[in-house]
Amino acid sequence: MVRIALIAASILVLPLAALLFLQWPLRDLVQAYSRQSNDIAQIVFAVYMAVAVTAASRAGIHLAAGRSGAQRQAPWRKWAMLACVGPWAAFMLWTASVPVLASLRQFERFSETATPGFFLIKLALWLMLVLILADALCGLRRRPGTSA
Repeated sequence: MVRIALIAASILVLPLAALLFLQWPLRDLVQAYSRQSNDIAQIVFAVYMAVAVTAASRAGIHLAAGRSGAQRQAPWRKWAMLACVGPWAAFMLWTASVPVLASLRQFERFSETATPGFFLIKLALWLMLVLILADALCGLRRRPGTSA
C-alpha cells in the first residue's frame, strides 16, 4: 500500500516541471497567470517532497552518515531509529497542529496572489511527518536487506 502511494506520488514531478516551465511563457507572452502557476507548483512541490523524503529513506538512498542501501541493519538499529524518529515526528505533529488547523479552517491563501491553496502546503507537512513515523514503525517489521 505504501509502495503504491510512493510510486503514485512520483508522477507529481511531471506537472511540477510543466508548471515551472509555464511561468516564463505566461509572464512574457500572456502577461498573466505566472504567479498562479507558481502557487500551484509550490503546492505540488510540497506534496512531492513530503512523500519523497520517506521514499528515499525506504529505498536506502536518503542522505545519511555511514549508511548505504545495501547494508543490512541490525535489529537494535531499527529500534534506535524508531526511538529517535518517533518522538520527533510525534512532537512535530503536535506542535504543528495549531497552525495547520488554523490554516485549514480559513482555507489560507497565498499572500501575494490571494490564490486559495496555501493550506495544502501546511497539510503536506503533516503528511510528511505521518509518513516518516509510519516508515519508522514499518521498519521494525521489515526483513534485513529489503527496502519495502
